[in-house]
Amino acid sequence: MLHSLEAIHFYRTGNIPEDKQQLWLQLLAAAEQPHINLERIHSIAELEGTNPVLDYVERTLHVLDQLNVSFWVREVVEEVLVWSETAKAGSLQQRKAWQRAGVNLFVHNRGSAQLYREYVINCSTGNIGSDDKAVVVVNEANPIQKKEATPRQEMIYALIGTHGLIGQYIRGEIPFAENAPLHDFITHGWLTAEELHTVLMALNQCIIAGIDPKLWRQVEAEVERMVGRIISEPSHADWPLKERLSRLRSSSIRNGEALDEAYAKLQTELDVDKMLAPLSHRTLWYVESALRDFSLQEMVKVFLLSLHRGDMTQTGDDTDDVRHISFELLMNTMYYDYKGVKKLNIYKKRMIEKYLEQWSWEQIEKEQSVVYPHLTHRVVRQPDLPDTVFVTFEFSPAAEKLIAFCIEAEKSPLYEKAVLLLFDLFGLRRDAYDRFHNEETYLADMNSSGDYKKVLLDYIVGKRVLDIGPGGGVLLDLIEQEKPEVEPIGIDISANVIEALERKKQRESHRWQVMKGDALRLDQYVQPGSVDTVIFSSILHELYSYIERDGRRFNTDTVVAALQSSFHVLSPGGRILIRDGIMTEPQEQKRRIQFLEPDGMQWLERYAQDFQGRQITFERIAENEAVLNINDAMEFLYTYTWGEEAYVHEIQEQFGIFTPSAYEDCIREALGEQAEIIKLEHFLQEGYTEALEGRIVFMKEDRQPAPLPDSTCLLVIEKKKGLADG
Repeated sequence: MLHSLEAIHFYRTGNIPEDKQQLWLQLLAAAEQPHINLERIHSIAELEGTNPVLDYVERTLHVLDQLNVSFWVREVVEEVLVWSETAKAGSLQQRKAWQRAGVNLFVHNRGSAQLYREYVINCSTGNIGSDDKAVVVVNEANPIQKKEATPRQEMIYALIGTHGLIGQYIRGEIPFAENAPLHDFITHGWLTAEELHTVLMALNQCIIAGIDPKLWRQVEAEVERMVGRIISEPSHADWPLKERLSRLRSSSIRNGEALDEAYAKLQTELDVDKMLAPLSHRTLWYVESALRDFSLQEMVKVFLLSLHRGDMTQTGDDTDDVRHISFELLMNTMYYDYKGVKKLNIYKKRMIEKYLEQWSWEQIEKEQSVVYPHLTHRVVRQPDLPDTVFVTFEFSPAAEKLIAFCIEAEKSPLYEKAVLLLFDLFGLRRDAYDRFHNEETYLADMNSSGDYKKVLLDYIVGKRVLDIGPGGGVLLDLIEQEKPEVEPIGIDISANVIEALERKKQRESHRWQVMKGDALRLDQYVQPGSVDTVIFSSILHELYSYIERDGRRFNTDTVVAALQSSFHVLSPGGRILIRDGIMTEPQEQKRRIQFLEPDGMQWLERYAQDFQGRQITFERIAENEAVLNINDAMEFLYTYTWGEEAYVHEIQEQFGIFTPSAYEDCIREALGEQAEIIKLEHFLQEGYTEALEGRIVFMKEDRQPAPLPDSTCLLVIEKKKGLADG
């Protein structure tokens, strides 16, 4: 076993006094805060009470321990590994002292090399962690206390200083020239080309496999190519700009981003090569973790704003000496834990997107200012680190507190109000289509209803079909698969949904199209008379529930507007297909619900108080029984089957809008004689009976068993041929 692994083992088991620990281990063990790339962790909470830096170093050493390399290679790589993460460690007091002395703790390979030089080469000493004898490190620019390093020490120093840079070059984060010091090993005669190849391959296997062994297998061949270039082509040209951007966005591309299309569009808007030329010689830290969920255009705007000197807090006016651009502050502010899993802060993302939207390319190029309420970008330079800038977005205290309130309210009926307050603060649209924190769950639920939606395919006519509110895209998939002659187009007002569908389309190579649009104004997106089928699959009740008309939600005028909008874009003979909730007739019927779960009555009481669609009243006739209107009973049971996770959203929506006869009246009033209802049927959607089995007993008022009433309708409306479109 490696000596370093033995030392870590003794530390973890408490079998070695702190003052007897090796210096690198003292530094790693003293870490009081985790400094880690959030890209690969499952949850932020799992970092509490842990030392992820020491854990990672230990993993890299275990990889080394298994490698079949010579003793001297093992010894060199071991020393590099134990020192290469020290800039992420140390107590808070030590880190302050290091930073005052000019150690770059944020470009951690550089900072770790500085610590190695001072502690090992210059033999700086001190009582680690002591209040009165904190270790003070001399700035490299200051020649005081410098000692002559041996060739081996210089080699270790350079390997620490370039630690991980091959991987970062592959990821597009650094210029190739950052690896140039490694070629000097050959120039100085310290190593042969073959020996340097062996050392670099072993070191990078430890670095990358310590993160993920699968990742090493994926990139091993490319690492070997890079090592070959370091040895034979130290002045190798950097990636072309588009290639570098594609590498910086590799996770976005894997998730479905169409980079070629996005880049081509970007080139029509600005001279990309010219505008981003200042980035060519600079390193980018934590950029993918911070910006992976933003679009290419938004990433480029952030890059350009990062070079915008007007917003820099700096020691001088010249930014030419900036070598490193760190997005660590932004990364750290963009995530939080939701149900034990790391989650993108979609609230902040939406606000940042809106902020970036305000900036034109011309404004950025001319270094003008844009004032946006409660949010601005910050490009900060610290006096002790003149070669590094830190990029983030700064929210006002009020905005920060309101965003925190939204996160806390995610499982509360207050959530809807909290989000609308946030929208008001930033002057955004007051719609509730973006579900923010549970969008992925929502889209997955929408996709799980594919079998129910498949019945709509039998009623599609013509070549061009609009799917209004396509959700997770399951119906678009079905149309594409079952009707290859049809052109499916999804229209949704939610930015979340459109983004997810665009990624899905690219990732799975679909031919359907999606566009962001308003279902009440379809003629703004498609030519009137050019659509053959318009589908509303479980979306009319959402339009009814969320869109305000005449200052109020839950307005049947919204349904009328949606029908008229879709009818206007239909071709003669075209159809509107509706699959949605239905109310029961006669509406005066009563039903008795007996709860078999202990908290069932509490659910009903809470629902009656929180439901936004209409007033729900009930008569409690026993501890676990209540009598209420049949449609109120079913509206409650729809939410009851979804469970606690969906409660905050379901109380905002009314599923059953009309009775069958009221639907007919609405259609005739909205569309007139041109519209013919060729199918109107209603049924109990499969799954409700099973979902409620063992949870309730559904009865008539006289306690006789009663089946659940119909929940869902299927409507087909056809536009007659030969009549003028009013």
